[in-house]
Amino acid sequence: MAEVLSQSQIDALLSSMQAGGDVETTTSDAPEDNYRKYDFYSPKKFTKDRLKILQGVYEGYCRTITARLNSMMRMGCELSVDSIEEQRYYEFINAITDNDVLTLINVTLPGSQAESTPIILHATTQMMLFMMDRMLGSVNEKAPNISYAYNYTSIELQLYESILSKLIEAMSESWQNYLDARFSLLRVEKNPTLMQVIGIDETVIIVGLNIEMGEVSGRFSICLPGTLLTSIFNIIARSNVSDAMLPRNERDSQEIMDSVRDSDMEILAELGQVQLSLRDIYYLHVGDVINLAKPKDSDVTLYVEGEPWFLGKMGTHKNKMAVKIDSVWQDA
Repeated sequence: MAEVLSQSQIDALLSSMQAGGDVETTTSDAPEDNYRKYDFYSPKKFTKDRLKILQGVYEGYCRTITARLNSMMRMGCELSVDSIEEQRYYEFINAITDNDVLTLINVTLPGSQAESTPIILHATTQMMLFMMDRMLGSVNEKAPNISYAYNYTSIELQLYESILSKLIEAMSESWQNYLDARFSLLRVEKNPTLMQVIGIDETVIIVGLNIEMGEVSGRFSICLPGTLLTSIFNIIARSNVSDAMLPRNERDSQEIMDSVRDSDMEILAELGQVQLSLRDIYYLHVGDVINLAKPKDSDVTLYVEGEPWFLGKMGTHKNKMAVKIDSVWQDA
């Protein structure tokens, strides 16, 4: 940085030039401030708040799949989020070797009919081979000894898909607090260098997950395309705005209904009531008829958790016994 002269130094310099002499200038020994250079070629696209959302989502994902891996591998597993970095796609793909295998994950967003750019997952080869051995009944807790240029066999690729398909399904649960997205295994790519699903210069978020099983450690790298994340954050923003516009009592009511809507409740259809003696019940046989003292086309009462809610008629639906609801109990 060029030195800035004070007014007195400027006056002294002008006087010296007029007199044909030299002037001594003093310089400050104070250290200059170091500022990080901004990369205009790769500007940051996602704010820290959005990266914190991803941090929370994948910390929850680690907790979910830890329980699944413990049962699948029959041993204790530990997963943690190691890093979340914004990069260009070429930085991610350049770190992949020709022998690595990539998994493409299809994402279905709510209210979207168009296909989104798939998520890419990379798992270290040594860790995946160890997991396959454990699935096949091995009790070994040490890492397999493989070469750097190891290639999966056809059987190993089938096991590879089986393991990751179970882990990918859990992503839907980790995003559930933000949006109702569905994740599924699209395909396994054996030639990563020839794969062109994301633009080379496109911005991506790389989520690094560390996994430890006994004496073996490995890593899952999840590549989230910038276009997909932009769509996800737009959906979350619209949802937050619509919720904020509701009155307080309506928001509370909506939260209560959201938690109750998926509850399991018992529904009982009552054809009629009759009193029988213990002797009559004792002599009942297959084919006997019990008189309910009601016409065959009379109303059937539907009880929800023991309380009468609806009235309906007996019938069939797709060759199965059914009850068609005609009215609400209070209106009857």
